[in-house]
Amino acid sequence: MKKWLIPVIIIAVIVIGLYSWAKSFNNTAVTLNENIRESWGNVETAYQRRNDLIGNLVNTVKGAADFEKSTLESVIQARSEATKTVIDPSNITPDQLAEFNKAQSGVSSALSRLLVSVERYPDLKANQNFLKLQDELASTENQILTARTRFNENVKPYNNHIKTFPNSLFAGIFGFSEKAYFEAVAGAEKPVEVKF
Repeated sequence: MKKWLIPVIIIAVIVIGLYSWAKSFNNTAVTLNENIRESWGNVETAYQRRNDLIGNLVNTVKGAADFEKSTLESVIQARSEATKTVIDPSNITPDQLAEFNKAQSGVSSALSRLLVSVERYPDLKANQNFLKLQDELASTENQILTARTRFNENVKPYNNHIKTFPNSLFAGIFGFSEKAYFEAVAGAEKPVEVKF
């Protein structure tokens, strides 16, 4: 065997090994990133369902009682603000998630005020359409929680994959960056005070 052939074989083996590792890293990161995109789509779908139900709930409340106009307007305004916040699932940053969370917490807050003020209207509380919408809204809130939890569950393996060594060396080269987790809204740890 010729002496010059040994270094060529060693270099070829190293190049093939690096190519295989880089290909494996990239393909795994792409798969994990697509899981995040899918779970983010599920989060948006759950919030969209809530926004659709809110419109029906507001119309039911309007038709059933001479309701506090300011309460209904705050719900409509919060819903409008929440639908303006759009996030690109391929580049989710902590700031974007914080903005999205803030908009959605405004909806939750306005909706809570609406449901608390309904207590003063016995006819509305007995309205079957209202009760059905209220149940669907509670179910949707559970779907939102589940979707957000699954989103975080998909972010973790992706972040672990791109942040561990030696993958972290190539993450930037391939254009992969850390994704943000959904976090509780500021003040969520405090109990909600309900006043009638």
